[in-house]
Amino acid sequence: MLNFEHVAVYQRDGYVLLKCVFSPREVAAMLRAVESGDWVAGNVSSPADSGGRKSSLSLWSELGDDIWTAVSTSPRIVNNIRVLPGEEISFFHGKVMHKEAHTGGKWEWHQDYGYWYDQGFVFPRLMSAFIALDPATRKNGCLQALRGSHQLGRLSHGQVGEQTGADEDRMSLIESQFERDYCEMAPGDVLFFHCNLLHASGPNDSDRHRRAFIICYNALANPQPGNPGRTGLPPCPVSEDKAILRHAPDD
Repeated sequence: MLNFEHVAVYQRDGYVLLKCVFSPREVAAMLRAVESGDWVAGNVSSPADSGGRKSSLSLWSELGDDIWTAVSTSPRIVNNIRVLPGEEISFFHGKVMHKEAHTGGKWEWHQDYGYWYDQGFVFPRLMSAFIALDPATRKNGCLQALRGSHQLGRLSHGQVGEQTGADEDRMSLIESQFERDYCEMAPGDVLFFHCNLLHASGPNDSDRHRRAFIICYNALANPQPGNPGRTGLPPCPVSEDKAILRHAPDD
């Protein structure tokens, strides 16, 4: 669980890394679902970066009775998400990101709120939990963050390749003002980050895939898109801590 020091780092930097949140057996179960699960395979898109290289993305907004719901409602995720903004939250969506070895493309500099704002969310009171399923390194395109850039507020975004990215002219100046952090992670580590944090990732030029599961949450009191008069979805449920193990391999 997060402590006071973690919260202070998050408030200062816009993100915080928590090590060893999920066990090797739990990570193995998630990887099995990536490789053989119909849910991931049935929701795939592959937007190209500015150089034409692609990474696959599977996204959904429903909770059900599967391993992704067990992870999304895990107390190790939900209770930490509640701590960081200091308010109740609702589930927004989950997504599996897959950068294939040798061919996986980069993700351009962007803020998540840069496009969630256009979906109707009134306040930047959203955040994400990035779970590494493979070792994430500089060579295979780990997430890069500009430390403290969430303090900039929302930037204008537009099309970069087939992706949504921050204004490239402005980014050339912004990159010189903030420290770039290569967020290298081990499988089972979790990076919690603010929706206004500027982040990107490089291409995968390695021999190893870079797969991750990212879960996004909205503040319960943040008006939902298309429903400006209501305060959103129900609070995110919290599952039993061992629920993920129901989906773990038997060996």
